[in-house]
Amino acid sequence: MQKRILGNKNLEVSALGLGCMRMSHDESPLPDKQEMIRLLRSAVERGITLFDTAQVYGPFTNEELVGEALAPVREQVVIATKFGYTFGPNGENMGLSSRPQHIKQMVEGSLQRLRVEAIDLLYQHRVDPNVPIEDVAGAVKELIEEGKVKHFGLSEAGAETIRRAHAVQPVTAVQSEYSLWWRTVEKEVLPACEQLGIGFVPYSPLGRGYLTGKIDEHTTFASVDIRSRLPRYTPEARKANRVVIDLLARIGEQKNATPAQISLAWLLARSPWIVPIPGSRKIERLDENIGALAVNLSPDDLQEIERATSQITIQGDRYPEQLERMTNL
Repeated sequence: MQKRILGNKNLEVSALGLGCMRMSHDESPLPDKQEMIRLLRSAVERGITLFDTAQVYGPFTNEELVGEALAPVREQVVIATKFGYTFGPNGENMGLSSRPQHIKQMVEGSLQRLRVEAIDLLYQHRVDPNVPIEDVAGAVKELIEEGKVKHFGLSEAGAETIRRAHAVQPVTAVQSEYSLWWRTVEKEVLPACEQLGIGFVPYSPLGRGYLTGKIDEHTTFASVDIRSRLPRYTPEARKANRVVIDLLARIGEQKNATPAQISLAWLLARSPWIVPIPGSRKIERLDENIGALAVNLSPDDLQEIERATSQITIQGDRYPEQLERMTNL
């Protein structure tokens, strides 16, 4: 397995990570727990070392799953989780909260659920507009000094927020959505990461499954599936955006690769400090994604993709307005 380095603190991880959210969240019915444990351990056997979870996934059940599955191989893996929400007595999401004391309380729970003495990479899940980012970074800095956290990360943060946080506690990685059909981070966030020496971890690198080519306008989503509520996944938008899949398929034919592999290979070619975390719940999908590491996109290939995508206008917003307001703060 190829390795990459995130951040100036030299966090070494596999060139592809594994997003774990949908193993126990946002699905109906939920996948079988033991099957997901086998999948997680199979990923380790294949060389995957970066595993991504969060408190809000479930909530909490995803951290428990990842913790149980990876406990026997703890020394071989890097586990990333996220804080930033507060929950009601029945686990209901009560909204954003990154107050320093709340962060510290929630981290205690994550340590127990993940079965670890220290969290390898701790992200703020979403920027809390009510708490100065300097206070957030300061709280994580104290957790690092206490030995409960090893590395600090931000998710869906804007460039200025990243700079302010980094000045208090060096940021190892920024996680945001990034793929061939969502490239907003290229304008300001990626240049900031490059300048500051921060790694970048794209989530939804396959467009929540759309860029695999296996979703079309006839695909149906369960009501709990977030895609059922996103403008970009309406039947009309999915039909209009098939031109992206056609492009990926055409290049894939030349490279003997699938659309998903071309999508991931394109991200991997963007920079050596980018580590995508596609989600997988089946071994065959995991193996397909890992196969992207063997796909070589030449400068001419990348130029062809750039020319072709510049002529494509993606239909549908990424999130409803209220959710989009929570990003890039």
